Amino acid sequence: MNIGQKVLFELKKEIPEIEYERYIKKLVYDTKHSRSNVVYFSAPNMIVAKWIKSKYTEKLMHLFELMNEVKPEVKITVGKITKKTTTSVSTQNIDKSNAKSTLLNPSLTFDSFIVGDSNQFAYTTAKSVAEKPGKQYNPLFIYGGVGLGKTHLLQAIGNYHIDLGKTVIYTTLEQFMNSFTSHLRSQTMDRFRDKFRECDLLLIDDIQFLSRKEQTQEEFFHTFNELHNNNKQIVITADRAPNKIAGLVDRLKTRFEWGLMADIQPPGLETKIAIIQKKCELDGISLNAEIVNYIATHMGDNIREIEGTIIKLNALSSMLNQEITLDFAQNAIKDQLKEKRENVTIDDIVKIISKELNIKPSDIKSKKRTKNVVNARRIAIYLAKNLTPNSMPQMAVYFGMKDHSAISHAMKKINEIIDNDENFKVLLEELSNKVNTDS
Repeated sequence: MNIGQKVLFELKKEIPEIEYERYIKKLVYDTKHSRSNVVYFSAPNMIVAKWIKSKYTEKLMHLFELMNEVKPEVKITVGKITKKTTTSVSTQNIDKSNAKSTLLNPSLTFDSFIVGDSNQFAYTTAKSVAEKPGKQYNPLFIYGGVGLGKTHLLQAIGNYHIDLGKTVIYTTLEQFMNSFTSHLRSQTMDRFRDKFRECDLLLIDDIQFLSRKEQTQEEFFHTFNELHNNNKQIVITADRAPNKIAGLVDRLKTRFEWGLMADIQPPGLETKIAIIQKKCELDGISLNAEIVNYIATHMGDNIREIEGTIIKLNALSSMLNQEITLDFAQNAIKDQLKEKRENVTIDDIVKIISKELNIKPSDIKSKKRTKNVVNARRIAIYLAKNLTPNSMPQMAVYFGMKDHSAISHAMKKINEIIDNDENFKVLLEELSNKVNTDS
C-alpha cells in the first residue's frame, strides 16, 4: 500500500461512509508524479474533483503531514495525469498573515452552527472562548453524544482565530497519539513538542480515547501545563464528562475541570428542522417542508448522519435525474430506517408515551375506553407500526386486540385524525422524535 492509499484509508475513518463511497473511493493516487511537497490524485470527473477540493484537501494535506512530516500541496486532476495537465483542481496552503492550522474545515463556523435549547450554552461559551482566548474559560471542555455538534464548535473556534492570524492546532486524540508514537520511535520528540506547545490554540477532539494510555497521558499532561501556563487556549471535546472517563489519571481529570464544562444535548425537533434547512441552503439542495419534517422525525439525532442522508438524496436525485419527492426520499432511506426500527421495541414506545402523557403503561395495553387512554393507545399503535419491525398480528397480541384487522382499523382511524387535527399530527412527530432519541 503506497502513502496515497494509506492517506485515503485514514480519511475513510473520519468521514461519513456515503461520502467516502461516492467520492473519495474514486480517487487514484499517482505515484509517478507525486513528490513530498506536491501530490497528485486523479478523479473520474470535474464534479468529483471540485467537491473533494472544496471539502477535503485540507484533511488530505494534514494526513500526508502526519505520515511524512511534510505538508504538501494537493492537486486533483481529471482523467489521465500529466505533468502539464490543464484539467487540474489544486489547493495550496495559503497563510492568512502568520496564520497556521491543521485539518480545519472552513465551512465549520459559528455562523453555520444552528443554535437551539439543546446546545445554546455550549455555543455561547465556545464563542466567548473564541473572543477571549486563554483567559476566562481555559480549558473549555465540551461533551455530548455522537454527531451533536462538538467538532463543529471546536473547529468554529479554530476558524475564528485563523482569520486573526493565529496558529491553531486541531487534532483528534487518535492523531495526537499516532504522531506521538511516530516521533517517539524516530527519536524526534523535540519536533513533536514544538508543534503542539508553540501554538496559540490547541483543539483536541475525542479526548475519551486517552483512557488507559499511560505514556500518552503523561505527555499530554506536560503539553497541557505548558500551554496553560503561557495563557494559550485549550479546547477539548469528549463523549462524556471528565469524571466519567475511566482510565484517566486524576491529575488530568482535575485539569480538564479547571475551566468550564459545557454539555450538548440531543436537539429538539425544531432545531433538527432548522439544521436540515441550513444544510440544504449551504449545499444548494431543494427539499420541501414535508421531506424536511420526515427526515427530522425519523432519522434520530446524529447530525452527521442526517447531513449524510441529505447528501445521499441529492446524489441519487442527480444520478437518476429525478426530483426529490417524499416518496423518493422514503424509498432512498428505507434501509437506514429499517435498521433503526430493529432497535426499537413496543415496550420502548409505551414507556415513553406513558411518561410524556402521564398514563400508566398497563392502561395503554388495557381495554379502557376513557378519552386520554384511547388517545395514548392510538399513538402507541401508530408509532409501533412505523418505528418497529412488528407485524400487525404481533401488535394485536401485544395490545390485547382480537386480530390484525383491529390494528388495521385503528391505523385507519389515526390517519383520519392526522388529516384533520394538526395538533395531533405535531404530537405524533414529537413523540416519534422522542422514541428515536431515547431508544
